[in-house]
Amino acid sequence: MSQFGKASSKRGKPSYAYSIIGVSLVLFLFGIVGWFFLNLQKSGDYLKENIQVHAWLYPDAGKKRIDSLSTFISSIPYAKDVKYVTKEMAAKEWNEANDTTWKKFLDSNPLPESIDFYIKADYVQKDSLNVLSNELVNNFPGVVKEFQFPTETIMKMSKYVKNAAIIFLIAALILTILVVFSIDNTIRLAMYSNRFLIKTMQMVGATRWFIAKPINARAVINGLVASLIAIAAIWGTVILVENFAPDFKVLHDNKSLFLLFLAILVLGISITLFSTHRSVIKYLRMKLDDLY
Repeated sequence: MSQFGKASSKRGKPSYAYSIIGVSLVLFLFGIVGWFFLNLQKSGDYLKENIQVHAWLYPDAGKKRIDSLSTFISSIPYAKDVKYVTKEMAAKEWNEANDTTWKKFLDSNPLPESIDFYIKADYVQKDSLNVLSNELVNNFPGVVKEFQFPTETIMKMSKYVKNAAIIFLIAALILTILVVFSIDNTIRLAMYSNRFLIKTMQMVGATRWFIAKPINARAVINGLVASLIAIAAIWGTVILVENFAPDFKVLHDNKSLFLLFLAILVLGISITLFSTHRSVIKYLRMKLDDLY
């Protein structure tokens, strides 16, 4: 008889191991997709910010006016890595990237001086660069001969990043819905095995709050544990990928990862708590015969 009581007690105790593992796997999948989305956005910004623009200068612009132009460009909030390229520097860069046979046919260096710089990703747009071009040409007449940037490359890059972001955003929304339903079903299955325990507590006079409080508290702990397991697995995957593919280290952003981990933490705890509480209330309202 005592053995039967022990066995019944063991069966009556809630088992949360499978639900924690299930929730962790779902959150891990959600986090990996989120990480790929962040990398897509980061890679788009990285490629945009590596497109160099050139302000070609008149040969007789003069050092003072060129310095004034360089100072003005450096003061622009979205311009970075501003560099004044002399004719000698331009020739050296050309020789490193191409052949030097031009020296046999030309007596002088035909390459113009320029001020080269990069633009922050948010401003790498055709309209923004056209406005900047007009501003430089109009404000520095006789200094800026032409403002050049790869229009086609920028347009294709912007279109690619925009389309990819929309596709991933739709996929992320669909995945979020699937994650919510998957976690909800996992918790409901875990609570289904404990429906008689919940009903027994009610039958012996326990109030709804008395029954729900410890189960809800346990749900918060389970959600926290599942979220931490998922976060640890995602972090391990990120480190592993960056070790095998060092180029991913360029896209590493601790701030974005922190926000992703925070979202996983909030999602894991809130859905686990909501699903658990809803299941408890459901079984408390059901009749004993309906539990079978």
